Amino acid sequence: MTGDSTSRFQAGRTGLIVKVPEAEPVVRAWRERFDPSARAGVPAHITVLFPFLGESRMDERVRTALTDVLGRQQAFDLRFENCGRFPGVLYLAPEPELELRRLTEVIADHWPEAPPYGGQFTQIVPHLTVADGLDDAVLDEIEAGLLGKLPFTSRVSSVDLMVYDGTKWQEGASFPLLE
Repeated sequence: MTGDSTSRFQAGRTGLIVKVPEAEPVVRAWRERFDPSARAGVPAHITVLFPFLGESRMDERVRTALTDVLGRQQAFDLRFENCGRFPGVLYLAPEPELELRRLTEVIADHWPEAPPYGGQFTQIVPHLTVADGLDDAVLDEIEAGLLGKLPFTSRVSSVDLMVYDGTKWQEGASFPLLE
């Protein structure tokens, strides 16, 4: 859910994420200061698909389809040992990326009306945002502080639906992957 500021979050908007709890001790302080999604209640994560369907469309049929689609995807491990950048953004780069891209693709294929990032970008680049909207000098400082805390690993065993209620992002459901 990178790139949104709290003023651009809309009540009823949803997103699908992979939580990365192992990243919290590494990135929490930076995210709380420099990532609007953290201030709005989103934990350290990698976005799978944002925006997804509006909350009004999240009926039992959609939830069952998500359970089916994601339940056929194999759980996997990620390693975080490097940072990456977009303009004004510092992120942790997960490895390998293939499984994360596959999660996005299978969901986007099933719901073509919900392209990744609203169709704004042509390439899917899985990432865990640490800081957003800063100049390179500040990002350099943050990155220098992060590198001493890497590497770490994380197990991806579910995809979580997040729903914005107008004030905070709340977990709406969790969909397990195949173990």
